[in-house]
Amino acid sequence: MDPAARGYEGFAGRVGEFTSESDPSWRPRPTAAEGAPNIVVMLVDDLGFSDLGPFGGEIRTPFIDGLAADGWLFTNYRTAPMCSPARAALLTGLNPHRAGFGFVAHIDPGYPGFACELPAAAPTLAESLRAGGYATFMVGKWHLTLESRLHDGADRSSWPLQRGFDRYFGSMDGFTSLHHPHRLVQDNSVVDVAEFPDGFFLTDELTDRAIGMVDELRANDRRKPFFLYYAHTSVHGPIQAKEEDIERYRGRYERGWNAVREERFARQRARGIVPTHAELPGDPLADGDRIPHWDDLGPEERALFARHMEVYAAAVDEIDQSVGRLLARLDELGERENTIIVIASDNGGTAEGGPTGTRSYFAQFGLHGAVPDGWVNDVPRDLSEIGGPRLYGQYPTGWARVSNTPFRSFKSSTYEGGVHAPLVISWPAGAASPGLRDQFVFVSDLAPTLLELAGVARPEQWNGTSALEVDGDSIAGILADPAAPGREQQYFECVGRRAFVDGEWKAVSPIPPTPAQGATGGTWELYHLPSDPTETRDRAEHEPERVQELAERWREEAWRNTVFPLDDDGTLHSVRPGTEAPLSEPVELVPFRPPLERFRSARLTVLRSFEVHAELELEHGAEGVVLAHGDQGGGYLLALDGAELLLSYNAYGAMRRVRASAPEPGHHRIDLRVRADLGLRWSLAVDVDGTERLRLDDMPMLVGMAPFTGISVGYDYGGPVDWDLHERHRSYPFRGGRIRSLRYVPGEASPEDATVLRAIEQEMRDLVD
Repeated sequence: MDPAARGYEGFAGRVGEFTSESDPSWRPRPTAAEGAPNIVVMLVDDLGFSDLGPFGGEIRTPFIDGLAADGWLFTNYRTAPMCSPARAALLTGLNPHRAGFGFVAHIDPGYPGFACELPAAAPTLAESLRAGGYATFMVGKWHLTLESRLHDGADRSSWPLQRGFDRYFGSMDGFTSLHHPHRLVQDNSVVDVAEFPDGFFLTDELTDRAIGMVDELRANDRRKPFFLYYAHTSVHGPIQAKEEDIERYRGRYERGWNAVREERFARQRARGIVPTHAELPGDPLADGDRIPHWDDLGPEERALFARHMEVYAAAVDEIDQSVGRLLARLDELGERENTIIVIASDNGGTAEGGPTGTRSYFAQFGLHGAVPDGWVNDVPRDLSEIGGPRLYGQYPTGWARVSNTPFRSFKSSTYEGGVHAPLVISWPAGAASPGLRDQFVFVSDLAPTLLELAGVARPEQWNGTSALEVDGDSIAGILADPAAPGREQQYFECVGRRAFVDGEWKAVSPIPPTPAQGATGGTWELYHLPSDPTETRDRAEHEPERVQELAERWREEAWRNTVFPLDDDGTLHSVRPGTEAPLSEPVELVPFRPPLERFRSARLTVLRSFEVHAELELEHGAEGVVLAHGDQGGGYLLALDGAELLLSYNAYGAMRRVRASAPEPGHHRIDLRVRADLGLRWSLAVDVDGTERLRLDDMPMLVGMAPFTGISVGYDYGGPVDWDLHERHRSYPFRGGRIRSLRYVPGEASPEDATVLRAIEQEMRDLVD
């Protein structure tokens, strides 16, 4: 080889100046071990411990029942109290804060444990498996990217494809409508669809896409194993289901939440899910102050609350149906036996619906005494609409307590109700000793376990540096041996609520401490889990030294896992970095493009005044939507409807409309002016060529996560703002003229006290996940 040659370094073959003098060599490609299993991880959102059949639930889940009967059912699996932290731990094997997620993926407050971005030095399960020769697919909810980086111009380094998945389809936000998703992403691009067909349902679509990814792999490679991460959006609110599935549960919950809870508890004890000596926590321990007594309810309230649970049960049923469809396809491919299937929940069931539930999901955020009288709380609508595309609902706290049977409290709590979740693992080809397992397993143990079962080593170097050490331990030994030891210790933290498990003991601090009390101070409770797994007998008063020891252990683990700082002044999750400022700058939007992303849209309107300036060329008979922002959960819309100019305002489901005669053909400037008034209200006015034509005063301001669907120009995308228009015209594309330009200009902030507004926004975000 010529001494001047360049570019042949490391080449294993021989190179001359002619092929007859050369020997080729090819770079090795990662190849999985012969017989390596497929892996399917199905993560359900906000599913309580007792909702599935194997864990005592009455909901129909035959396919998950079958997986549990032939596999492993874990009765002592714990997770993080919120969804993003659990997902980060599952995919990295790190503890939640070390994985960057001490909170849900909204704000980066500038501290490592709350960056809301997976560390570059932590290979995800998908990245490790892909490096080991696996195909890697994901469908469903991601929620591991800062909301300020979800827009179409964002850095995509934290999107699924950049974190190890070959293919992705789903919603990257924390939740979405199942009938009319607010935004879908395929791989690295938003799905460009103007409207969804009648009967569209996201759970079915995700299953179709998952099966399609497997089929397309098998059409091209019959041997390559795959990893499928199926992260359901269901049963996170808004809770929705198909009417035929809801009908299956009609009348099943009229006996009330206490009766259903007691029935589930009896089945759990009979099946060994909980020990026979366990007690079902009663009021006031079991949040009795937040749950109406069923016997005190009138017939209308009972019917309403029962309908909410019918919808929830149907949604769980639909998750089981998705399992059944996947299993059927694996059977057809002859791959069911050698496929590991994991079914789990990200956290406990949620109480975000409040004591009476809601048909106005977005209006529930921030309603605890912080908003004015007359606020839209639960828009009165026909019961038959709950679960359908017109309503964004959430079941009442009483049913959430049922979901978490037999435990106390709910999602975001460090009591067992927040962190104790169902876990089923199935692998027919490897199930040497299936059955119940009562060892303590934590969510960060799943990634090391699956890598060991797949025969894939986690990379020691990643992105040019040493890979971060995992916190989880493989539980492969527990699968093989029911007597193998489980985890001994684990810290928990969520919005300052603390807990630490050490063997048989658990210390819980449900109230965040103050700086004067110190990180180990404040109120602590102590429970002996073997004798009291449902946390009914606080022994802190009798064993103060043990309490102090566990509190100190918690502090040590907090420092080891980037848990600090604790949020003592309310700023940790409300102060945004200045780098987000450009998202609040004016923007000119192009008609008929996919909607402006949710968070980018919100930066133009949330808690502030704003204006929209449109230049239109109108022909005779021009009609259609000029702009739409939001959906059935709340929003506003401006349209030419027949011979009229229409302004529709959807206040969390309560509709207001005003009309005026449409402008004559020709060039016109139409301005929508929205003024933020005292009391979290908006006043809206529409000018045509400088003259006011329409007006709506004293409207409840859309705050928090509303409007949820982003801004669309020239049509009303997805979930419609105005259902009547949708029934007549679907997305109602603008025609008979041209929208020459449309510009959003954000204005002054709301005159409400800024500190109050920060508190309201924070409370909303606490409830989102």
